[in-house]
Parts: sequence; structure tokens; C-alpha cells
Amino acid sequence: MVPDMWLVSGILLGAVVLLVTEWVPMEVTALMVLGAVAVTGLLPPAEALAGFSNPAVVTIWAVFILSGGLTRTGVANIIGRLVSRVSGKREGLLVLVIMLTAGLLSAVMNNVAVAALMLPVVMDIARQMEIPPPRLLIPLAYGSLLGGLTTQIGTPPNILVTEALRSAGRQPYGFFDFTPIGLSVMLSGTAFMVLAGRHLLPSELPSARPSEDSDEWKQRYDIGAYLFHLRVPHGSLLNGRTLAQSRIGSALGVTVVSISRQKRHLSAPSATERLAAGDVLTVAGRPAPQEAQTVLDGLLLEPKSQDIIDLFDAHIAAAEMTVQAGSIFSGKSLNALDFHARYGVTVLTLVRQEQFFRAGFQDMNLRAGDRLLLAGPRERLTALAERKRFDPLSPVSSSKLRRKYALGAHLMILRVSPESALVEKTLGETRLGDLLGTRVLVMLGGRETRVLPGPEQRIGAGDRLLVEGTPFHLDLLSALASLEIEGAHTARVETLLSENDGVVEAVLSPHSTLAETSVRQLNFREKYGLTVLAVWRGGKMIGENLRDTVLRFGDALLLFGPVHQLDLLAGDREFVVLSQRHQQRPRLEKMGISLAIMAAVLLAVLTGWTPIYIAAVVGAAMMILTGCLSMEEAYRQIEWKAVFLIAGMLPLGAALEKTGLAVLLAEKVVAVAGPLGPEAVMLGLVVLTFLATCVVPTAALVVLMAPIVLNTAESMHLSGEALLMAVAMAASASFMTPISHPANILVMGPGGYRFMDYVKTGGALTLVVLVVLMVLMPFLWPLTP
Repeated sequence: MVPDMWLVSGILLGAVVLLVTEWVPMEVTALMVLGAVAVTGLLPPAEALAGFSNPAVVTIWAVFILSGGLTRTGVANIIGRLVSRVSGKREGLLVLVIMLTAGLLSAVMNNVAVAALMLPVVMDIARQMEIPPPRLLIPLAYGSLLGGLTTQIGTPPNILVTEALRSAGRQPYGFFDFTPIGLSVMLSGTAFMVLAGRHLLPSELPSARPSEDSDEWKQRYDIGAYLFHLRVPHGSLLNGRTLAQSRIGSALGVTVVSISRQKRHLSAPSATERLAAGDVLTVAGRPAPQEAQTVLDGLLLEPKSQDIIDLFDAHIAAAEMTVQAGSIFSGKSLNALDFHARYGVTVLTLVRQEQFFRAGFQDMNLRAGDRLLLAGPRERLTALAERKRFDPLSPVSSSKLRRKYALGAHLMILRVSPESALVEKTLGETRLGDLLGTRVLVMLGGRETRVLPGPEQRIGAGDRLLVEGTPFHLDLLSALASLEIEGAHTARVETLLSENDGVVEAVLSPHSTLAETSVRQLNFREKYGLTVLAVWRGGKMIGENLRDTVLRFGDALLLFGPVHQLDLLAGDREFVVLSQRHQQRPRLEKMGISLAIMAAVLLAVLTGWTPIYIAAVVGAAMMILTGCLSMEEAYRQIEWKAVFLIAGMLPLGAALEKTGLAVLLAEKVVAVAGPLGPEAVMLGLVVLTFLATCVVPTAALVVLMAPIVLNTAESMHLSGEALLMAVAMAASASFMTPISHPANILVMGPGGYRFMDYVKTGGALTLVVLVVLMVLMPFLWPLTP
């Protein structure tokens, strides 16, 4: 191989590794690939950037907007009525209607949008028909994927292979060229799921218990095991303090769901709600006041026999940071920024308009002009001061700490008793920081001194802990330890429901930016006005430590709160609410307009009046001009990850062709499968594509496969159009794992599926698709010209 081949091979290998492992976001990988191809000279810079203006990329984002217009104008309402009216209560017929409906919609809409559109509809039908959702949701996802095979705009791989032919100087596919083989695959796959595939799915939700209640979440979520009543005793130090000041949530690891007070009931109380003696708090989680008592029993407060500021100054440095207008910190809370973990320093005090906040400010959104007192190792603060995007830092002297911040009055030394139950446990295991409401600044042990020790640091007998706080913090901890638990497992979520309060399930939408963010970092209660009661993940419920639970795609969240807040959540781009009752009111008056626009786009393409990418762009503009979508909604409909992924990977496909590596790889394919005949070549390419879709995004896979397929066809004198069509079908049939396609992930949480459910059902369906392709392709798309 020539040097350029080695170079592009290295870029290709690195891209595949990053796409499979997702060490960095896939769209960032694509941009890195684009930059690498340009910087190394494999392609001129203009050609490397050409992916963003590529007709395939333009068509894809325009189709997203067209799909959004149909969705926003109320297609779901008609679908729900149609599906339930046609299918009745027969499960097999219901699966058939759901898959055919999703498939027909996916022919002209983005398949992820179709799955998200129909998900609340199918969940409501499952409740009404008393059919377990797992029996219907994977068929919904697979139906949307199968339907995308049937037209040119049904799925990105179809659009990409069409453009690959055009770029190679060949006649591109027409709009309905995919229909004969795609429709055959769709009908065969649907028939398999109706007759056999649905019987491979779970017959009920994991951990579900028989119930006559129509609300499926009551069967799935064992909330009773995680709901408790806590009573505030008379004379408690908590009386008159806000929830934020009391630190009940962080110290006891629970979420306050409601407060009952003298026949009044307050749901999803805010952090500023004040407690009163006799209040009964309904909390979600497992409150453990004994943990607070264990900490109190194991720590001894040392008298301040020396200047504590000198001790502080000997081991730790301090600096002031003023939040600037337009700062990366403005408008975000310290928890959302994950400030300590990211920057290696801690915030001791927040000063806003000369008001000093020494506790409970981690969830406050920072504003321009806020001043933060930072503490940490000197070398770390120095490094931060040199960072360009970090707001300016200025050192704080010990005299300023005494005079301006009065820090000496807000530091204390706690000594670990030799008999303490904390000995030999880590800071993380003891939850010492959460219980005290502060961070251990310095740990003074017999052997070494540790500055800002991490959660993995073990506590030794006799260790002295320098912490920010006062004896009042210990008294508050004692008050939390004295909270009375009123009966174990007696709280029932049904008692919280009312005309004004409700419960709903929601999943992260395919467009969500909240994945890999914890509930605490999101400041969920303050941001959405709702309480997270539980998270459903991988067939199991998470009911403890919800504040620190990191959300992932595929999670289902059980949310409680005022009905009007649940209604607002349905309009948030981050979530798909699994109930039509709380969906945004569609623009039904615009439905005729949106359908007319879509019909005009298709007519323009079918008559050959204009290329599809121009028709789609004009149609997208008309959706916005006619009010079917607002401009903001249009932006939200575009799956930007897919756009950047494809635009960034297209230059790599071009580099494979230009350097001759695609030809070389094609020769290897021919050498291995060629002697076995054309059908063996197609089988090898299709099976390779099926397997690769399990770990590589389908759009990126098609971009990389297209030049290899076309060169293989040329080497063997086969029809490139036939081979590319087979590969496009295989790339879009991404059934075998939940991560192989966003539509699969979307239904994972609501359906309570495990990984193996996809392997069993999707693997069997993939074999069906393989057989259909191998049998029909030679007739519909002959391999030999």
C-alpha cells in the first residue's frame, strides 16, 4: 500500500474505534475525521467541507422538518383512533396494525420521529386493551424501521446510497425504486412478528404483579417499597427552616414528594417551602436517620485552640472568582457544572449583592456579578487562573479570609473517635459530605495530609477533618436523625393523586441533551416543577439515591407533580411523555396544509420536475411559512447528530475512493467470495452490514461501505445498483441490539426490555430479512447487468 493508503487506513480504524466505544460523541468523531482528512492533504479543504452541502445531507435535515410538520399538526390523533378502531382487543391484529401504520408513516417520515410520535399512542392503547406494553413496543420500533426501507426518503441509508450512485456518475435511484424489495421485506417482517416474533417478547413487565388497575405504571413500579412518611417533631430545629436549609434531601438521600400539614396537602414542594412542627413529609427513597446518628456518634468537635485560618492556610489556598457577563458559568448551577469534579477545587462561599451564602447554594443558578470563594491546592488554582475560558481569579490572603469572609467562624475540626463506625470506611461510603452539608477540606492523619480528599479516601481512627461549618451543622444533623418514620412501607402513591396532581412516565427523546447528566445536576425539581419517583432501566427499577442517578437513553422516568407541569413537560424537547392525555394540543387546523405540502413534495419528485433535495428544502420552508411549525420547532426536529455524523464521514468515504483503498478492499472481497459466485458476494456484504449495524451508526456505515461495494461490483462485472440496494436494505434493518438504532433505545425503558430481548427477537427477524433479500434480490435487482 502507498503512504496515502496507510494514512486513510489509520483514520478509518481510529474512526471505527471511536464510533464503537463512544469515548467521544459520534458527531465529534465525524468532525475529527473531517479535519484529519483535510489536514493530512488526503482531500483539499473545500472538498473535505463539501459534506455539509451534499444533497444527501440537505435532504436528510429537510425531511426531519417535513416529518415534524406532520407530527405537530396532529397525525398522532388520527393514528390513535384508527389503530384502536381497526384492531380491537386482539393482540395479533393489534401488532399487525401498529407495524403497518408505523411502516406506512416511515415511508415519508423519519423513522425515529414515527416511533416517538406513536409511542404515547401505543402506550395508551396498551392500557385500554389491557395488553402488556412489551408485546407492542418492539413491534412499533421494528415497524418504523421496516417502513423506512420502502422509499428513497424513508431512511438516511437510502438517501446516502442514492447520492453515492450520483457521485459515481451512475443513474441514481428513483423515489420508488426501493419499494418492490423494501415492501417485500416490510410485509415479510411484519408477518413474522405477528405469527412468531411477538411470542419471543416478554409476556409481562419484569417485576409486574397482577392488578386490576388500568394504570400500568402501578404494576411495574414497586413504589410502596420506597415511599415513607417522616414527621417533624415538636421542638425540632427544622421548624421554620426551608427544605433547602434543612438538607433533608441530600443528607438522608431522599426526595420530598409532598408535605401534609393540618389537612392541607402540598405536592412537589419547592426548595423555599418552610417546614413546621407536626408536618408529615412523604419522601421517596430509603430514609436512614441512623446514618446521621452514626456520624454524630463517631465525630468529636475539637475546640479552636489555635488559629484555624493558619491551619487552613498551611495546606490549602483560596481565590476569588467573579462571574462575568457571557461567562461559561452564567445561568448554570455548581451541581449542573459538576464544578468540583471538573475543576478540582471547591466553592466555600457564594456572595451575591453582598449577601453571603455558605450552604445550600450548589443548586442556585449563577449570575453575572456573583463572587465565589474557591479553595483548593495552590497549583490547581494557578492552573485555573491561566485558562483562557475560566473567569478571572484573584488570590485571597489569610487576613482577607478573616476580615471579609469571617472564615474562621465557619471552619471546624472534627476528630474521628477510635471507636467510631466510620473507621476504615471511605468518605463516599459514609456520605459524610452530604450528611454534614459540606466538603472535607483537609484530612490530617497520622501518616499524611490530604487536601480535598476524594470519595475513595479511607477514614482512619484519630483522623482530624478540617471542614467548613459550625456546631450548628452538627445540631441540624441531630435534628435530621430525630425525624420519626411513621410506619414502614405504608405510603402509597395513590394517596398523592388528585384532580390537580398526577403521575406520568416519560423517556428521554432522541434529541435530548440530558443523557449522562444526574438528576441533581439537572436541578430537576426546580427546573421542571416535578419529582422523580423512580427510574426504570434494563428491566429493573431504581428507587434509591435518585438525586445522583445519571440518566441514560432508554431510561423511563416516573414523574409526579401538578397536572399543569406534566402538560408543560409534553412540550419539552428533552422528553417523550408516554400518555396522550398530557400531550401538547396539536395544530389540527393546519393538518390539511401539512398533508398538502408533503403531497406536493412527493409529486414534484415523482414527476421529475425537481430533484428531491430541492423539493424537500422548499417543502420544509413551506411548513414554517404556513405555521405548521415555528422556526424554533423546526430546529428542534432536526437530528443534528445525524447531520454532523454524515457530513463529517462523507469526506472519509471520498478519501477511500481517491487513495485507491476502496479498490484494494474490494479486491480482497472478490478474492475471498468471488470464486463462490455473485450470490456469495452479495451474501457476504449483506451479512457484514448486518453485523456492523450492531456497533456502528448506520449512516456512517453506508458512507464507508458504498465505495467498497461499487468497486467490488466493477471488479466482478456485477450490477453496482443491485449490490448497493442490498447493502442499503441490510443497513436499515437494525434490529439486533438496542444500541443499533435510536428507535430501539426509545422503546427500551417503557417496554422494560432487556438486551437479550432484542438479540432473540431482532436476531430472528434479521434472518427473515436475510432470506427475503437472498431470494428476491436476483429477481427484482439482477446481479449481472
